[in-house]
Amino acid sequence: MTRYSLISGLLIIVGVIQFTILMVVCEALYPNYSVAYNYISDLGVGLTAPIFNSSIIFLGIVIIISSWLLHQVFKSRLLSIVLFLTGFGATGVGVFPEGSPYNLHTIMSAITFIFAGVTAIAAYRFTSKPISFISIIMGIASLVALGLFASENYLGLGHGGMERMIVYPVLLWALVFGGYIITKDAKH
Repeated sequence: MTRYSLISGLLIIVGVIQFTILMVVCEALYPNYSVAYNYISDLGVGLTAPIFNSSIIFLGIVIIISSWLLHQVFKSRLLSIVLFLTGFGATGVGVFPEGSPYNLHTIMSAITFIFAGVTAIAAYRFTSKPISFISIIMGIASLVALGLFASENYLGLGHGGMERMIVYPVLLWALVFGGYIITKDAKH
């Protein structure tokens, strides 16, 4: 099982790091982009679309693969399903950028936002303290930010800034969780 933990943790870490770095690159390249007043998904159209969309699709695929690998480790259907749905949503965000028909982009974004927060909370059972506390706190923080975002309470951050308050906690959690599962069964 250590091999599955190692591969899954590495995939999660690599996926999150490449997405985060390429998101910042896209923000710098996108003309007149504002983290306060532009949605993250604005990066998926125009000049930065090839970089952003391929990056989030890659992130989604590695999360989907990790959901299967972690099912082999933890035998938890709940964790596997919510992690899978997070990856499915992320992949869909890249496949269906803003402006896609039938609100597919909005649906995929909602799936990603909801299940990323739920995944962080669900993962607490598979980690020890203090990582379990971090999992719960980051998942709740993301979901609270989602509620504020959905109710258009941006707390002075703008809609782009509040959207980042949904995304950043789960990206940071994923790095911690990925590192944890890599070392979970490591022999010292």
